[in-house]
Formats: sequence, C-alpha cells, structure tokens
Amino acid sequence: MTITTRLGRAGVVVMVAATLASCTPIEDSARRPRLSLFLGIDVSGSFQQSGHYEDAIEFASHYLYGHLNGLGELSMPSAVFVGSVGGERPGETKSFQPIHAFQGKSPEEIAAVLRETFPSRDGYTDFNPFFERVATMVKQRGLVLAPLNVVILSDGVPDLTARPSEDDDGSRYSNIDVSGLEYLARSVTVRLLYATPTVSVAWERDVDRRRVRMWTVDDQVMPGWREQLEAGGDTSPHEFLWKWMSDNIDFRVRSNVL
Repeated sequence: MTITTRLGRAGVVVMVAATLASCTPIEDSARRPRLSLFLGIDVSGSFQQSGHYEDAIEFASHYLYGHLNGLGELSMPSAVFVGSVGGERPGETKSFQPIHAFQGKSPEEIAAVLRETFPSRDGYTDFNPFFERVATMVKQRGLVLAPLNVVILSDGVPDLTARPSEDDDGSRYSNIDVSGLEYLARSVTVRLLYATPTVSVAWERDVDRRRVRMWTVDDQVMPGWREQLEAGGDTSPHEFLWKWMSDNIDFRVRSNVL
C-alpha cells in the first residue's frame, strides 16, 4: 500500500507543506543580506568643545566591537567603514577605514585606532561630503542590496562658515543632503548620536528625506551606555551594554513611505 493510499492526497500535501515550512527560515537566513555599517566621527573643534568627543570615541570602540563579534542581539555586519565628519575646509573628501582595521581588536585597541586616525581638530562640520562618500562607496563595492546603517557621532550642528550664504538655523539643517542615500537599499537608516534635544528635533524635522529613516539619541541619553558597564559587574560587564545598544541605538525605525 502506498503512502498516498494510506494518508490520502490531503495528508501528503500537509506533509510537503510542513517540510517546506521547516526549511524556509534556514533558507531565508542564508539569503538575507547582512548589514553594511558606516560610522562617522565628528572631528571638528565644536564637537570637542561640547565635551562629548572622548566619550564618543569610547562608545564607538564598544559599538564596533559588539557588532564585529555579533554579541548579544547586535547584528554582525558584512561591511564596516569608519570615516570623519568634518575637515580643514568645506567640501573636503573623506577617507574611510575598512573593517580590517578593527577586526580582532579589543575595545581599548579599537579606541586607540580611532584616536590616532580621527583626532579632533579645529575644522569644519560638513555632513554632505560624508553622505556623498558613503553613497559612492556603497555603489563601488556592490553593497546596494544590504540594509544600510549610517551612524554619526556628532553634535549635529553644521558650520555656517562652511556655507556663507546660510544665515539662519532653519536653513543650516534643511541644506543637509541625504538624497544620495535614498535608493541605495530597501532599508537605509541615519542615526545621529550626541546632539542636543533641540538639534535632534531639527534633524528629524528639517532634513528632507523620503525613504531614508532617521533616528536620534541626544546627548542627555548617550551617557547611559557607561552605566550598563557598571550594571554588568565583574562577571558579565558587557551583557547589559549590548542590550542597551540594541534597544536604544539600533532601534528599528519605521519608514516614512506609506
């Protein structure tokens, strides 16, 4: 007696469907493109004067370490690039350090690389060249299918001196251009960390975008990452930190597209 006779055609259909369903998560996981992570560090004098540059370097070292090793609920990216936001003159092209500069290093070693490569100096805060370079690198390296996560450690304030024609706060934020990121991937998120609440709102409200998702964590919240290290104690000093990063920094933002 055949299987079809014993179970009936409906039973066979159920068995096949169950088998396919059990295999789907594995296949989907294998096919799902991994994250592309671009991290920008504000090297301008204004960010140094805000008192957040050193804390941002320490945070970035732990953030990169956690992601590179896929710790906690943090996604392990397939591509990582770190560059500066700001320069000696307006429109200056930025260079980016690739993932290899940070792999296999401890948070302390990563912090040392960041300080040496991206020292704070009295330069301009100009976001547009940074975004333009990100878009160019994504296209050149064929990363257009992977979700794109752009994290910026900055006070978020563009220098008026970089654009002499701008003379009010509204125009300085509306002139931040993320249009080059719009169609690079199905999911593109820009995350601004260490800005004041007022500046964070200005980015969310005045930076023109359609598909790019915006997430800000202001300077009053960011110090909380250090508290998580203390909460972990000696046995698991980073366990709470990875959860805090996942919940507060890598928060999944809803798209503006309806």
